[in-house]
Amino acid sequence: MPDRFLPNKERFTNRAAAMSNPPGNGPRGLGDIIALNSPLQALAKAADSRLELADCVRRQVAGDLAAAVTSCNLRPDGTLVVTAASPEWAARLRFESDRILAGCRTEWPEAARVRLRVGTEP
Repeated sequence: MPDRFLPNKERFTNRAAAMSNPPGNGPRGLGDIIALNSPLQALAKAADSRLELADCVRRQVAGDLAAAVTSCNLRPDGTLVVTAASPEWAARLRFESDRILAGCRTEWPEAARVRLRVGTEP
């Protein structure tokens, strides 16, 4: 009885082996993964842009306020979202929103308004 099932078993085993390692699915280097126009490269660029934006916002305010900025994002509608460490820091940053916007417009001219959020430290 096992002999009768052996050809089918080999057929299914060979098909499973071929499906588990399709062409182009082998190990790749990091340079290949972060190739031009890849989704991973787009994600890396977006993260880098947010870090640069947060650094720009921190340069616009005094030392203690700069430390309270946890992250920043520029929305497609021109809203510069600044995330502060606490509600108290967000209130103090709100007073500096004009200076933040004016300073960041040199590098991000599409910034039109500032919105403050409260978040946690990354």
